[in-house]
Amino acid sequence: MGTTTTDLPLPDGRNLRVHDSGGDGFPVVWHHGTPQSGRLLSPVVEAAAARGFRVVSYARPGYAESTPEIGLTVGSAAADVLQVADALDLPRFAVMGASGGGPHALACAAKLPDRVTAAVCLASLAPFSEEYDWYGGMADDSSLRAARKGRETRLRHGETQEFDPTSFTDADWAALRGTWEPLGQDAGAASDIAAEADDDLAYVAPWGFAVADVRVPVLLVHGGDDRVVPFRHGEWLLRNLPDAELWSRPRDGHVSVLNALPAALGWLRNLVPR
Repeated sequence: MGTTTTDLPLPDGRNLRVHDSGGDGFPVVWHHGTPQSGRLLSPVVEAAAARGFRVVSYARPGYAESTPEIGLTVGSAAADVLQVADALDLPRFAVMGASGGGPHALACAAKLPDRVTAAVCLASLAPFSEEYDWYGGMADDSSLRAARKGRETRLRHGETQEFDPTSFTDADWAALRGTWEPLGQDAGAASDIAAEADDDLAYVAPWGFAVADVRVPVLLVHGGDDRVVPFRHGEWLLRNLPDAELWSRPRDGHVSVLNALPAALGWLRNLVPR
């Protein structure tokens, strides 16, 4: 069975663009970063298939063909994923997320405890906090700081914002020229000022759940040289999640840390219900 793409109408009138690798493997719902289209990326599908997993993904509101919805929280993702899981008849599934997808994976783990078996978060943001320098170590924190000032400020910022190439390390650029080239291509195609603004607004606002409510096992994978989401975010999540472990990859940045995905899927494989 090959990858399928469908549109899922929701009861509130919105649409979600859903992607499914198919097959009879244990399902993993993949949560994309900012910006991404939600399209299934070949390195994700191939690594998952090699370990017996089926991958499902969807475009968050505002991306691709998914209907925009202003004011959604990170936690809102759980209700959308529940709709996707019911439509695809997935009684139990794991969740994974990279970068901005990490918080949304945790939302599902917290709010769907009867459905989610485990979570993997690669280079995930932690909830905004003034307990420590949350922005510290970011090569460019301007979009997130703009989001703290409100949607209009963040939208104006997006109109002139340019990517800071120093946000990525040499290892990141090498990953984007190699295995993770599809991610870079998808990010460029998926760029959308409003969708990215709404993502950032959700990241810096209350998430709509507490990470302490995540009771399933969580694997955190974080690069020590991450200049987009600094390592301290992974450390905060480790301290505050009830059942988590952190894989530190000192030489990895924000993209190159994704090279740990096959090993992370191996960790997840050991937790698949028998």
